[in-house]
Amino acid sequence: MLALLSDYESLRLIWWVLLGVLLIGFAVTDGFDLGVGALLPFVARTDIERRLAIHTVSATWEGNQVWLVLGGGAIFAAWPALYALSFSGFYLAMFLVLFALILRPVAFKYRSKNESPAWRARWDAALFVGGAVPALIFGVAVGNVLQGVPFHFTDDLRPIYGGTLLGLLNPLALLCGGLSVAMLVAHGAAWLAFKAEGPVAERARAIGGRAALATAALFALGGLLVWAGAFGGYRVVTALPGDGPSNPLAKEVVTEAGAWLANFRAHPALALVPLLGIVAPLLAMMGFRARREGLTLLASKLGIACIIATVGLAMFPVILPSSTHPGHALTVFDASSSRATLRNMLIATVVFLPIILAYTAWVYRVLWGKVSERDITAPGSAAY
Repeated sequence: MLALLSDYESLRLIWWVLLGVLLIGFAVTDGFDLGVGALLPFVARTDIERRLAIHTVSATWEGNQVWLVLGGGAIFAAWPALYALSFSGFYLAMFLVLFALILRPVAFKYRSKNESPAWRARWDAALFVGGAVPALIFGVAVGNVLQGVPFHFTDDLRPIYGGTLLGLLNPLALLCGGLSVAMLVAHGAAWLAFKAEGPVAERARAIGGRAALATAALFALGGLLVWAGAFGGYRVVTALPGDGPSNPLAKEVVTEAGAWLANFRAHPALALVPLLGIVAPLLAMMGFRARREGLTLLASKLGIACIIATVGLAMFPVILPSSTHPGHALTVFDASSSRATLRNMLIATVVFLPIILAYTAWVYRVLWGKVSERDITAPGSAAY
């Protein structure tokens, strides 16, 4: 452990892995909250049914959102150049995400404050926006990252971003956005099938099976496009010293068709990850049909984890390529914080992450079990 804390290269690799863990943690926990919001108009037709669907996530969505905060904090502290470029370059897109995520808790709290059907319908629409918009934009962002983002650094390492919001909405990015929506809708449906009873669960199974199939198909299509060179990959030509200074200008990077497959060619065992990214959603689809709610939810989580991990493994060591100045791309080994910062953050993570995991497990254990209409209509019910 002491050796890891003093080795700069190991610290950078550990934080690259931890960033992936945090992003996956957000997707598999808050992901089903987003999916339930996006599904709300389609699985619930009466006010009681909508309240039932909302109640399946009402007790856990706030805790699940901690993973997003942790991921943003990790990027800010461990990869400051990545934080500066992504949050400034994707500013309007991130603003839309934050608006949607802020709208969601307001809708949770206020929809049942008034019994007017019109009032509740407006807040239900807000919950749909709060689920569907972040799911779409996160996928679009990943699609743009795979293609490269238009940025460069000045001689004094000041980042300059040259893109626009409309420029983010290109066909390949929208494909990734569609994949993200399908993936999280299937995950939300798996959660509803697991937690809800009655017509809500039945409709969720029907929609979830189709969404899981779409997830596998879109991910496979994306893989074929990468193989065909539609996603122009990036390859670092010069050697990257693992303990070198964080200077993204001290290397040469070239664009190369199929470069995002290089790590899988060099290490064939890694191909298991994207393979599971296709197989797991198909298993979830079969789980919906077989009414095996627990296995369906696990398969959905596995699929999400493998799809996200595939992106990280394909791009490594690049974490943010530049489409206009390829040599200015950010990598694991030239965009991190100092050795001391990474070391101190790792110590804090080792202490506090197990506490967060233990608390999360305890909450889910206490709230285990299905939600029924009786839980919503019972006197003194705290359901939204």
